[in-house]
Amino acid sequence: MGSELRETVRRAYAGSDFFRTTLAAAGVGADGVDELARLPFTTKEQLRAAYPFGWTCVPDREVVRIHASSGTTGRRTLCTYTRHDLEEWTAMFARCLEYAGITDADRVQLMVGYGLWTAGWGFQAAVERVGAMAIPSGPGQTDLQLELMADLGTTALCATSSFALAMGERVAANGGAPPGLRVGIFGSERWSELTRARIEGLLGLTAFDIYGLTELWGPGAGIECGEHAGMHVWTDYFLVEVVDPVTLEPVPAGAEGELVVTTLRKQATPLLRYRTRDLTALDLSPCACGSPYPRIARLRGRSDDMIKARGVMFFPAHVEHVLGQVEGATGEYRIEIDRDGTGERVLVRAEAPDRPGLGGHIAELLRAEVGLRAEIDVVAPGALPRSERKTQRVHDHRTH
Repeated sequence: MGSELRETVRRAYAGSDFFRTTLAAAGVGADGVDELARLPFTTKEQLRAAYPFGWTCVPDREVVRIHASSGTTGRRTLCTYTRHDLEEWTAMFARCLEYAGITDADRVQLMVGYGLWTAGWGFQAAVERVGAMAIPSGPGQTDLQLELMADLGTTALCATSSFALAMGERVAANGGAPPGLRVGIFGSERWSELTRARIEGLLGLTAFDIYGLTELWGPGAGIECGEHAGMHVWTDYFLVEVVDPVTLEPVPAGAEGELVVTTLRKQATPLLRYRTRDLTALDLSPCACGSPYPRIARLRGRSDDMIKARGVMFFPAHVEHVLGQVEGATGEYRIEIDRDGTGERVLVRAEAPDRPGLGGHIAELLRAEVGLRAEIDVVAPGALPRSERKTQRVHDHRTH
């Protein structure tokens, strides 16, 4: 690790004013270091401030592609790639597909975004690397998706969990999923075990959670194996730490904290102790699948997703956990936060078959879970809007 880390730091220092200034402020010079703890943390806000090419550490002529984040929470983060970067990304992504059981006999429908986003191009390159048939259908167009699924004999789907759920509900309404469908790989947003069970039941497949973020090449940085006991992360491509999001001190393996990543092979836009804001735990125990790579727990949320309402700090995941205890709940919900004449109001709309007293029961479960007093509106399964991309579950109107 030491030599790869030192070379990454040297490249970052030599190639980017942003990194040179950041490293010098932390007392790190041009020769780099081989101790991770000596490096400063970096954040998305810093990468945004370096837009468009301040984060790039190679000459422009070596950049062969760009991708960018959606920019939904601020200025876009622009990532650049060398040929080497694209080759490494494809290799690690293909490993993900192999862990999910994708082979050259599969026909993989890519219901993911193309364009500036990383998903479409990353998935397609990986599918072609393992020799499977890529069907680049993109997101949305549900009728076309169903037609292609039936006509082409699709065996695997790649999508957001939100769109997979919408597809599953449409398939069920049309009489059931095609018999050849067996694998679903879903990412780009956090999704619950309740959502997993619903998608698997509707589509008749096995669902795999894939990890990645635009700054870290894109999706493909890790995935569940067939044991579904956390996501294996590729520590030959990057180093992982889990730290307390407040103190930034490391937490013990198994304890929840914020995931921090440092790349080892990324040329154009390396990451040094990058705070992903993703909340997870590191599992160093051997996996029953025999993989040599450690695992992180499925994401519970983001450290910047925490909500304070009515004097209580909570995460959307608390609502998901409560709904997982409710028979018949679909896992779909919306949180509405506003102010009225008496103070703050929290309304949770949750999909479940309506039963007398169910709203009050969910309210008591939520109060016991996190101490939050909320109004509960039980709506029929399928009543909440579905999305082909990420579902926005929290609508905070207090700032308007």
